[in-house]
Amino acid sequence: RTRVILPVHLYGQAADLGPILAIARKHQLRVLEDGAQAHGALYNGKRLGGHGDVVAWSFYPGKNLGAIGDGGAVTTHDAALAERLRVLRNYGSRVKYHNEVIGYNSRLDELQAALLRAKLPMLDAGNQARAAIAQTYLQGFAGLDLGLPFVPAGHSPVWHLFVVRHPRRDELAKRLAAHGVATMIHYPVAPHLQPAYESLGMKLGDLPISEAMHAQVLSLPIGPTQTPEQTQQVINAVRRALAEMAEPALAA
Repeated sequence: RTRVILPVHLYGQAADLGPILAIARKHQLRVLEDGAQAHGALYNGKRLGGHGDVVAWSFYPGKNLGAIGDGGAVTTHDAALAERLRVLRNYGSRVKYHNEVIGYNSRLDELQAALLRAKLPMLDAGNQARAAIAQTYLQGFAGLDLGLPFVPAGHSPVWHLFVVRHPRRDELAKRLAAHGVATMIHYPVAPHLQPAYESLGMKLGDLPISEAMHAQVLSLPIGPTQTPEQTQQVINAVRRALAEMAEPALAA
């Protein structure tokens, strides 16, 4: 019954689109990409946005390309689909007050669009700043008991988030907070365990790999305005926290 494949370009890194697109072509499926966290990311040298049938983008203020309020966009190479989307976003109307289908009020207002247009030329520089911080982190965390992001060949992520893994994630987060470093968990509830999807009948234990990852992930600070001193502060705090966590084991 599959009709659509929805790859998520999570944390700013492209999904492995080659096999996904091959499966889609073989079975005549649509590919709807979630590019909310991956503005400017590359897959095999090509920017995300033209691989699948449709890409959904978020312009939430915290994104790499963010507005000052809520906003988003959908891009596609399919002219007929683009026209359909224009109707759906505008109450299902081509002509004002004439609703052809049940639609939505999903228009991007002019203020958000103007700001995004002004910020777009700065996107690459911001992404490069994030990449530099990520490389500093990877070097600074080398050799530690810490799961680090893996970048496959052909991928150029934009590092919307820098997410590490540790089996004692919650303890690590508390120790980092004590050392002045804020962290977040992206995301606190696994999708298949969300109340909204109870009707699917899925329960804890049905997706053991996802659940194991969910219990370990922790997002460290990263952003285009983060200074080298702040980045080093995070590295020092992580090293100190992990050393503290290892002390009881050494004493035993």
